[in-house]
Amino acid sequence: MDNKKIDWNSLFLLSGPCVIEEESTMFRTAEALKKISEKLNIPVIFKSSFMKDNRSSVDYYAGPGLDEGLKLLQKIKLEFDLPIVSDIHFPSQVKAAGEVLDIIQIPAYLCMQTTLVVEAAKTGKTINLKHGQFISPKNMIKPIEKIESTGNKDILLTERGYAFGYNDLIVDPRSFYDMAQTGYPVIFDITHSIRKYGIPSSDPSGGLREYLPTLARAGVAAGIDGLFIETHPDPQNALCDAASQLNINDLEEFLKPLIEIHSLEKSYRK
Repeated sequence: MDNKKIDWNSLFLLSGPCVIEEESTMFRTAEALKKISEKLNIPVIFKSSFMKDNRSSVDYYAGPGLDEGLKLLQKIKLEFDLPIVSDIHFPSQVKAAGEVLDIIQIPAYLCMQTTLVVEAAKTGKTINLKHGQFISPKNMIKPIEKIESTGNKDILLTERGYAFGYNDLIVDPRSFYDMAQTGYPVIFDITHSIRKYGIPSSDPSGGLREYLPTLARAGVAAGIDGLFIETHPDPQNALCDAASQLNINDLEEFLKPLIEIHSLEKSYRK
């Protein structure tokens, strides 16, 4: 599937394990996501990171790396006919990533890195620009302009909360409105927004899953275009963000009311 064929006007989903793990886990997740996509008629982009360079400890699993990770993502793309999104951290990763990925993601911490953003944009791929915790949503126009300077206007914007207080993230619904004023689709990353930073992701207190339905429904009702939900067949044993990923077996029922809310919100806008 080509990302150009994705209907950004219907509620769409970026989903998959936080970081690439063994092939069996990745294939189980991709197979389940493909079935959900077909059953609920919702566009799904498979998401998993070949490298997580912002882990809070050098001892934490950071993924298989660029070459091995892209090979596995390419297999998933071909086997399940799913478009692929993954994040890059360095300009040197852009060329190889652009040959496999349908959507190149810029991590929130790196959204203002000019060289990284511009090099990614030059591939002509859709760029998913994550909102940095350190800038206002209105200032996202700055990295947007960097992408547009290359002639690339295939841009997605993702909200994942503001850093507030100690090791907490707060989602301000005003950001959905502000970022939508750019004219680009807005995505809500719900699973990262419930992370408790500073607490190991394997610790059950490192994520507040009980807030996921409330946040997701509020975001969809506020007019977001897509959802970012990291999911895993066995979250408690995931190698990254174990406390915040949603169990893939719960995803279908989780999505059903959100699709209905989106339909109502869309008709209200008309």
